[in-house]
Amino acid sequence: MPCAKKTARTTSNPPFPLAKPQNYNNSPPTFGPFDGALLIDKPREWTSHDVVAKVRGQYKLKKVGHCGTLDPNATGLLVLVLGKATKLSNKLMADDKVYEGTARFGEATDSYDSDGETTETLPVPPLSVDQLNEATEEFRGDLMQVPPMVSAVKKDGVPLYKLARKGKEVEREPKLIHIYKYQFSDYSEPEGNFIVTCTKGTYVRSLVHDLGNKLGCGAHLSALRRTRSGKLDVAEAITLEDLLKLSKPELEKRVIPILKLAELAVAG
Repeated sequence: MPCAKKTARTTSNPPFPLAKPQNYNNSPPTFGPFDGALLIDKPREWTSHDVVAKVRGQYKLKKVGHCGTLDPNATGLLVLVLGKATKLSNKLMADDKVYEGTARFGEATDSYDSDGETTETLPVPPLSVDQLNEATEEFRGDLMQVPPMVSAVKKDGVPLYKLARKGKEVEREPKLIHIYKYQFSDYSEPEGNFIVTCTKGTYVRSLVHDLGNKLGCGAHLSALRRTRSGKLDVAEAITLEDLLKLSKPELEKRVIPILKLAELAVAG
């Protein structure tokens, strides 16, 4: 008896997934006018998050981030990254920073700055700029710095400042930082002005607090201004007040294009 002829099975879908065709076009990525960065001179009493939210909301921008938090009462350079440039934020945040600050001797606070409650008041010994700079030598180079309790560093997922508000103090992990420069330029009792050049993640208020302890009179940070981050300088920044007066086309002219920003990130 002749065998029945087998017919090929047909199916509308293949029994295995087909590989997607490769794109060999190698076309360069496209960037819009709001893929880049804005340099803002942050005023006092604004958090870095508040600045991001205000710019995002006012100009209807989908992606806005910042490259390094400034405390509310600190002023100076705040780098905002927009659109596709947000992918560069980690690289830009890793850049070294330059700060100008004022230390007030004779008063220690729980936050190490003027926002905190005074914890100790002590007499200030006679000091000179030379004596202050001799004392800061101990804080130059590599340091293992313990973050202050009033900080955004997290302990078991909870920001330290939230624990501090409840009156709790917990053990904190020290972090390796590097201080290139910590130098006073003038002193008029009880305050002195200084410059710090440091790696990312440095708490300048901790440097002031520790200096006060070394001198035996206590100290806290009474003013702080960030003047530089990598190759970016506050001299090229616009104040937040002036920025918010700009129309969207005017804002576009203030944006550092992403390709130029990438070059600066590599150079930094």
